[in-house]
Amino acid sequence: MMDLLYANDRAGHYPDSWYAASADIPAPRAPLRGEVAADVCVIGGGYTGLSAALHLARAGLDVVLLEAHRAGFGASGRNGGQVGSGQRQGQEWLESHLGPDDARHLWTLAEEAKDLVQDLCKTHGIDAGFRPGVAHAEWHKSNISDHLKSVDHLRSLYNYDKIEIFNRPGFADQIGSDVFHGGTIDWGAGHLHPLRLALGLARAAADKGARIFEGSPVTQIHKGARVTVQTDSGRVVAPQVILACNGYLGGLDRQVAARVMPINNFIVATEPLGDAGAAILPQDIAVADSNFVVNYWRRSADGRLLFGGGETYGYRFPKDIAALVRKPMLSIYPQLSDAKIDYAWGGTLAITLNRMPCFMRPAANILSASGYSGHGVAMATLAGRILADATRGQAADFDVMARLPARPFPGGGALRHPLLVLAMTWYGLRDRLGV
Repeated sequence: MMDLLYANDRAGHYPDSWYAASADIPAPRAPLRGEVAADVCVIGGGYTGLSAALHLARAGLDVVLLEAHRAGFGASGRNGGQVGSGQRQGQEWLESHLGPDDARHLWTLAEEAKDLVQDLCKTHGIDAGFRPGVAHAEWHKSNISDHLKSVDHLRSLYNYDKIEIFNRPGFADQIGSDVFHGGTIDWGAGHLHPLRLALGLARAAADKGARIFEGSPVTQIHKGARVTVQTDSGRVVAPQVILACNGYLGGLDRQVAARVMPINNFIVATEPLGDAGAAILPQDIAVADSNFVVNYWRRSADGRLLFGGGETYGYRFPKDIAALVRKPMLSIYPQLSDAKIDYAWGGTLAITLNRMPCFMRPAANILSASGYSGHGVAMATLAGRILADATRGQAADFDVMARLPARPFPGGGALRHPLLVLAMTWYGLRDRLGV
């Protein structure tokens, strides 16, 4: 756990990202000292933990949240900012694996997740700059038909008619690049400033009475009727615990760790592009392509291109993140070959074997949600509400999420990383070959 927490970052310092440079960073909160009691102890200060703490505090419970670094320090403050529709897997996949009733429930939850993000921003005055529109860019002509069938499936079975379809030249006009065979824009989805969202959730939770301790890495969890959560300099005793650690779980719970794998992803921010930027994303939308190792991009409020791409599977980030991400960026926008990269940063997220989130009860009074697999801005925020509800005995939504298949990674703790590297290398090769 300690390697993941500190392998690439200074303790208590946000990464040197455009997000950190364009957010109003508050003073650090004090670490936990000594023993405190609470109704619920939340471990992890990302979207899941902050949303859980906020919803619990609004319901009148005494909540303590422990964060090893700063609120929004991990993937919640570093991601691509896309508030996507649906689950990470499509509705056809969910219908075939879970049946039509649970699939429809999961669609409804995903729609609630998008609404929840916007409602929380409005209710609590969070200036996350939400803007509508997320495009799917298709590299392979052979996949266009299947994608359009999925769009029609959503329209006919779920009454979702917010996706606009474009042929190759029409899509090129929308995104300023002609390398794709076509695409769609989901106007019911959107994008925002992820760190401002996380900081706003933390402020809202604290305003409602949640006690947030930063600089308080959890070292041990002692299970029992009253759980003891140990940090470097204190401990929390609570009858209920929520694990919201995602890629930074480490060894805190083996059941969850066997099913949730940390990986690293990277983003760059160009210099402000000025007038030249008008040809880069003429529409103020976010885009994600069809690669297995997804590239994703959007404009910043000050005219930069924020472009994410590339993954690594060890603890350490590469030495030259900008060079890693520049390559896929130039494959789409070669006109940016002379553009300066002002910021380049990485983050650790978590995936599952089937790319669906993992909701579990590691113990009768411990709940966990993680493994959003790149689809976490809306879903992790909703997961916090679902965990808060389940902690209070309202577990219908939690039970639906917990019925999702959650098989352990093959190879256990010793072999899961090498096997993942082999698998992801193969899929990355397929992306490069256009297979």
